[in-house]
Amino acid sequence: MQEVRPISLLNIPVGGGDIYYLCAFLFQLHMITATNLYIQYGNRVLMDDISLVITDKDRVGLVGRNGAGKSTLLKLLAGVQRPDNGTISRPADSTLGFLHQDMVLPRGRTVLEEALTAFSAVLAMEKRLEELHEIIATRTDYESPAYLNILEEFALLNDQFELMGGAAMEANAEKVLKGLGFKQSDFSRQTTEFSGGWQMRVELTKMLLQKPDYLFLDEPTNHLDIESILWLESFLKDYPGAIVVISHDRTFLDKVTTRTIEIESGNLYDYKAAYSKYVELRAERREKLQSAFDNQQRVIAEKERTINRFMAKATKTKMAQSMQKQLDKLERIELDDVDISSMNIRFLPAPRSGQVVLETKGLAKEYGNLTVFKGVDLHMDRGDRIAFVGQNGQGKTTLARILVQNLSATHGKVEWGHNVQIGYYAQNQSESLSGNLTVLQTMEQASPAEMRPKLRGLLGAFLFSGEDVEKKVSVLSGGERARLALASLLLKPMNLLLLDEPTNHLDMISKEVLKEALLKFDGTLIVVSHDRDFLAGLTNKTIEFRDHELKEYLGDVNFFLEKRALDNMREVEKRSATSAAQASASLPRKELSYEDRKKLTRAVAQAEKKVEKLEAAIADFEAIMASPEFYARPDAQEQLKAYEDAKEALEIAFEEWELAEKELGDS
Repeated sequence: MQEVRPISLLNIPVGGGDIYYLCAFLFQLHMITATNLYIQYGNRVLMDDISLVITDKDRVGLVGRNGAGKSTLLKLLAGVQRPDNGTISRPADSTLGFLHQDMVLPRGRTVLEEALTAFSAVLAMEKRLEELHEIIATRTDYESPAYLNILEEFALLNDQFELMGGAAMEANAEKVLKGLGFKQSDFSRQTTEFSGGWQMRVELTKMLLQKPDYLFLDEPTNHLDIESILWLESFLKDYPGAIVVISHDRTFLDKVTTRTIEIESGNLYDYKAAYSKYVELRAERREKLQSAFDNQQRVIAEKERTINRFMAKATKTKMAQSMQKQLDKLERIELDDVDISSMNIRFLPAPRSGQVVLETKGLAKEYGNLTVFKGVDLHMDRGDRIAFVGQNGQGKTTLARILVQNLSATHGKVEWGHNVQIGYYAQNQSESLSGNLTVLQTMEQASPAEMRPKLRGLLGAFLFSGEDVEKKVSVLSGGERARLALASLLLKPMNLLLLDEPTNHLDMISKEVLKEALLKFDGTLIVVSHDRDFLAGLTNKTIEFRDHELKEYLGDVNFFLEKRALDNMREVEKRSATSAAQASASLPRKELSYEDRKKLTRAVAQAEKKVEKLEAAIADFEAIMASPEFYARPDAQEQLKAYEDAKEALEIAFEEWELAEKELGDS
């Protein structure tokens, strides 16, 4: 159970000039406080007396190498795991939602029914309202106190039902389910019909609908496609509570978070910035620390030489001893024991293939009445670099398997060019490794004879050194398995590399190293991925899978997203223009007098000025609030209230402007 303790100043660590924690206390925010957390597994210290505060408005990205302890810290903060030492406190009246990798979805419900369990309290109200409605319809003792009590309970409960969004709960559930990639036809299907990744989306839907005070998300984008990730980013942008998220998606972290907490070698480092800015600040901090350490080491070395020289002279022994005492009291700068190791990948030179690498004609894949895709005509020349993108279930992996002849097409054919040698990384490649083999044996099985002497060196490049190569595959982490599967790709020369979700289970640094190696690969590339940062600049064509068909964009993933956004906007504008024209045609045009038109014109101008003034005021507020010192100000609460009032006033001003503009335009 989560330990809940009163929040006091003594619970809050303050130091190093960082007033963040103190401000949180002074401002009396709801917060989770963790004090002196210590976790040890065997001889390894995972967390060494770390402390932190999560306020009720924080948006935190939790980062660090695989195995650093990110998921463990999230479990500690959520109260599902206890530390070996230290305390964790959370306000007793707060709510918390925790999406983690080991969740089990209840059986026996449809997708929509399971999503609606997020409204259990509202559903109970609805049931009671139905009961009361039945009672009211059948009773005739209209003047009795009991009847009046029933009417009073019905009115009160009905008000609460409306206040909690009871009338809109099904519409809201459908909106979130669709945002996360479900179709209308999926709502009536049993949750057990879906894979674990889709079931995880149902759990995420429930949490987003419940809107807990603290939302903890462990790798929420792992099972999402690009469109669902974009929708989730938009939803979380206006989320009213605190968010703590673990993700290897750099772009997602930049969009969603404003604070980054790094776990490294048992220590915790807190940066008031999103991921990209954190990377810069982290480099600056380590550079300054290294410089200070080097300077101090020079000073220490000089003093030690002086002490040794004085100790050799009887007349200066006392002075030497005094200097030694001063040196012993010196607070030594310690460099973090940071694991800076990263993979060192280099693909073998690609044998030359023919100019045309691949052609498909009329390719289709069907499973009974289900059409995955149809009429696919794909052409690839030597050196092409293509990204497959699109919603899950649209056939990206299916086409990849057909291209490498792991699956047969229903219709059409695949024609390979001259001397095409394929390297294929399957989405579940790491899971297909034999758990009974060691790391070295796995490589030996896949290796040609001429590569055998180089296997240990190659494994070292993938961070398997020394005794690591004798580990059984069954004891490897997901990230280690992924690295081993990638290592096996480098055993043979290839000129067409087809990678299906290669970044799953890889940390940030490993993904960057893999991307650098792929940029230097001189063959033809097809990569299936939802990771926008990984895909950016990696390919020169993007193929979108949508509605059983493929559409090609001549650019990387960023070009594709910009083009799609523009196309969507044009479609919305087109629909809006059509609707407006239809509405205008069906309504009689209203004629205004000169005076009325003059008043409306003045009202529009005043509303526009009001909007501009409020937008400027809000911008000023946000500029002031961006400074950490803001929360120490005695008028911080008043300023924040004024900020919220300004935002509400802006919404009202917008409505006034739109109404006046519409009335003027309709006249």
